[in-house]
Amino acid sequence: MTINWNNLFKANLLIWVIGLSNISLAENISDQQLTLENCHVNGIRQQVQCGTLVTPENYEKPDGVQIDINFVVLPAIDNSKEKLPLMFLAGGPGQAATELASHIYRGFNEIRKTRDLILIDQRGTGKSHALQCEDSLEVDPYTSLPEDFSITDIEQCIAQLTGDLSQYNSENSIRDFDAVRAALDHQQVHIYGGSYGTRAGLVYMRMFPVSLKSVVLDSVGPIEVPIGLFGKSAEQSFIKLIENCQNETSCAGHYPDLAKEFSAITDKLLQAPVTVEIAHPRLGTNTAFTISNDKFISAIQMQLYSMETRSLVPLLIHQAYLGNYKPLAGLIAQGEGGMGIYIGLHFNIVCNEDYPKISADMKADDADNSFAKGMSLVMVGKVCSAWPKYQPSNEFYQTVTADIPTLIMSGELDPVTPASNGEKSHVNLPNSHHIISKNNAHIVASTTCGITIVNEFLEKQAPKELDESCLEEIPDESFMVGLNGGVVAEVSPSPMPTEAKE
Repeated sequence: MTINWNNLFKANLLIWVIGLSNISLAENISDQQLTLENCHVNGIRQQVQCGTLVTPENYEKPDGVQIDINFVVLPAIDNSKEKLPLMFLAGGPGQAATELASHIYRGFNEIRKTRDLILIDQRGTGKSHALQCEDSLEVDPYTSLPEDFSITDIEQCIAQLTGDLSQYNSENSIRDFDAVRAALDHQQVHIYGGSYGTRAGLVYMRMFPVSLKSVVLDSVGPIEVPIGLFGKSAEQSFIKLIENCQNETSCAGHYPDLAKEFSAITDKLLQAPVTVEIAHPRLGTNTAFTISNDKFISAIQMQLYSMETRSLVPLLIHQAYLGNYKPLAGLIAQGEGGMGIYIGLHFNIVCNEDYPKISADMKADDADNSFAKGMSLVMVGKVCSAWPKYQPSNEFYQTVTADIPTLIMSGELDPVTPASNGEKSHVNLPNSHHIISKNNAHIVASTTCGITIVNEFLEKQAPKELDESCLEEIPDESFMVGLNGGVVAEVSPSPMPTEAKE
């Protein structure tokens, strides 16, 4: 293995069943083995509940191979009113919800005051029969390049995976989720899905509508839009960042030619990668740092996801233009532990449920942009060419029209799930309301305002009657103009070094 899987595809983050009754499935599985006990999880001092439910790997063969579905319940602070719980559907695809427990515990604190939160590791993630491609210990994130990965790397990854991969799909995941709901003796639950979790939420709405009291879809990945078509949306997000920088006096003053500097960097890196010697961001020792065009674009694109990291982008671009790659290397260092994505499940879903739906015309249209071009789809296409195939059910691609109270939220600055995605779901869901937050990127509920709106919706289940005034109080985008938050002195190297170490 010569690549770092999590770093390689970090900018691309979002079955065949016959004769099965979805209603009876959950009831049957609720009789399966359930374990639930008090426990502690990383990052949370208070006691929570940890559980496992045994489910069939293949729901058509209920007496066949069984797998454990892992989940955690974050108990309500005050459960005296016995409100229905909120089930959290994680993103990716490939995030393990229980591994986000401490983040959700803090971020959803207002909701957790009066209702339990249920976090389930989707099959193929976490402790639910994980499908993971382990990185080689020899991989150096500072010198490895996305362009270096090969079919051999993909085959070595696939060889690490166990189980019938055709059963690790979105629909079976929702069967697991609904089985956990039934096993915990909840007639209904509210669900919150973010990013790919919205796709899972839409599948849940189609398969088990009677199980859902209300639905929150935050940063939507609709059934109609295949995961991976991020070229246009990333371009739009980046252009808005440039415009917002030029509209802010301090940013415009320090980076008046930001767009030109970005183009100069990519033009240079397209000719050949550059290797420079830097102080290791964590160890302080001298180390080589190799940057290619794909590696540079991928690092910048990841910063577009959140308002906090977007603030760094002008500084990163300008310093790279001057030949100072240390700030960029610092970001690479932060990601050395991976993105928390179970990459085997990620590609098992994307390569079978999404990539086959992307036509040549769609690829060409998405690649016609001034930011990442067709970078992500080229790499995903190489993986999918070797990935084991399965055929999703015909029902999987049906437009979801369930009449369930649904709150849809989009960030206007989102690089991967633009507001147009949310609108596609909104027009088909008769009891929905779509909120577009001007000063948000990916995941509106990452803000205090977003969580406040979600909490009010869960109380009222009246999506068109919510107080959205706090959205106007979210400040416009601001930017860092110095390495320590202030003004940084220009570094001595000449712009865009032309010599690279061998």
